[in-house]
Amino acid sequence: MGVAGTTTAADAFLRYVNLSSVAGVEPIAVDHGSGAELWDVDGRRYLDCFAGISVVSTGHSHPRVVAAAREQMERFIHCGTYLYQVPVVGTLAERLAQVTPGRLEKTFFSNSGAEAVEGAMRLARAYSGKTEFIALETGFHGRTNATLAVTGNRKRKHHGGPYLGGVAFAPAPHPTRCRVCGGGCTLRCADAVEDVINYQTSGNVAAFIAEPVLGEAGIVVPHPEYFARVKEILDRHGILFIVDEVQTGFGRTGRMFGIEHYGVEPDIMTVAKGIASGFPLGGFIARPEIAESFQPGEHLSTFGGNPVACAAAVATLDVIADESLCENSARLGEWMLGHLEQLGATHPVIGEVRGKGLMIGVELVESRESMAPAAQRAVQVRAACRERGLIVGIGGFFGNVVRIQPPLVITEAQLDSAVGVLDEALRATA
Repeated sequence: MGVAGTTTAADAFLRYVNLSSVAGVEPIAVDHGSGAELWDVDGRRYLDCFAGISVVSTGHSHPRVVAAAREQMERFIHCGTYLYQVPVVGTLAERLAQVTPGRLEKTFFSNSGAEAVEGAMRLARAYSGKTEFIALETGFHGRTNATLAVTGNRKRKHHGGPYLGGVAFAPAPHPTRCRVCGGGCTLRCADAVEDVINYQTSGNVAAFIAEPVLGEAGIVVPHPEYFARVKEILDRHGILFIVDEVQTGFGRTGRMFGIEHYGVEPDIMTVAKGIASGFPLGGFIARPEIAESFQPGEHLSTFGGNPVACAAAVATLDVIADESLCENSARLGEWMLGHLEQLGATHPVIGEVRGKGLMIGVELVESRESMAPAAQRAVQVRAACRERGLIVGIGGFFGNVVRIQPPLVITEAQLDSAVGVLDEALRATA
C-alpha cells in the first residue's frame, strides 16, 4: 500500500528522509542560490558562510561550472570511467597532477571524501606491505568503517564498531588545548608520534594520516613546524604520509592545498568537497610508484570519476585560477580573523579565534580562565545568526566552535555584514 501525499516538498523531506542520525536540520527550505547567497522557498535571502560544509568554493551555481556540466551531460552522463577511456577524466587528472605539491601525479577517482580516504588506506597497504595506521586524536576522515577507524572522536564512532584493528592515535596538535605541550605548542606533540610508533604499534605501520587543518575538531591549526617534524619521524621509520585535503583543498586555507603552508610533500593526498563545486567527486593522488602498486581487481568504483562531475571539476580549477580565489581566501581570511579577534574584546564568551584563509573557527567558552566549552551557547548563536539571515556551522570535539567557511567568491562587504550579524547574535544570546 502506498503512502498519502504530503502538502509540500519540505514536508516530504522531513517525513521520508531518514534524519535520525542528524543532530538538527536548519529550518530552511532552500529554493536556489547564487554566489555566496541562498534563498528559501518563501523568497528570504541568506548569506551562506558555511558553503554546504565547505563544498561550494566557487559559489552556488557558478555559471562556468554549470555550463561545463551541462555540456558534458548533453554528450553523455555515465559510461564507466574504469571501463573506457574518458577524455574529460584524463584532463582533470592531468590538471590535478599540475597543481598538487611535489611528485603527486596519478589520481584514482571516487564519489566522496570518505571513499577517497579508504582508497588511500588500501593503496598505502598495497605499496608498503604493512597493515597498521597512525592517526590523530580528534581527527576526522569519514563515516565508513575504515575511515571511522582512523577518526579520533568517540562521538562519531558510537554504535558503529568493531572497527579496523591496527590503528594507533597520536596527540592532537592543538596549540591551546594540547595535553602534551601544555599551553603553547613546544612540538612535543610531534615528537610523540615516535612514541606512538614504538609503544602502540607492532612496527608494521603503513601510513600516518592527518588533516593539515583539523576541520571537524574545530578548525585546529597545528604549529607551523609540526608536519615537518612528523615527516622526519615517518621517513626514519619508512612510513607513508597521507594528507587528508578533503576539507582544506582547493583554496580553502588561502593556498591551493593546506599542506603547502607547512612545506611538506605528502606521499598520498585525498581530495573531495571543493573539487567540483558541489558535484559529488573525490579522489586520492599518489606518486606513480605508489599508485601503480594496485593489482588488477584490487580497487574499483562504478561511479568514481563521473564525467559530469569531472567536467565541473575542470571548470572549478579554471575559476579558482582566473578569479584568484586562493588569493581572495588568504586576503579575506586575514581580514576576517582580525575583525573576529576585535569581537573577542567585547565578548568574553569568545575563547579563541583561529584558522587559515576562509576556514575559521570561533571557539565559545564559559570563561577564558577555565576555557570550559560553551556548546549550548554555540547552538543558540547559530540560531540567532540564522534568524538574522546568516548561515554558519558548528563543530569542534565539544561542539562549541562556530565555523565560518563561506564560498571563496564572497566579498569583503558580505563578510563585514557577517561580522555585524555575529556580533548581534552574541549580544542577543548573552
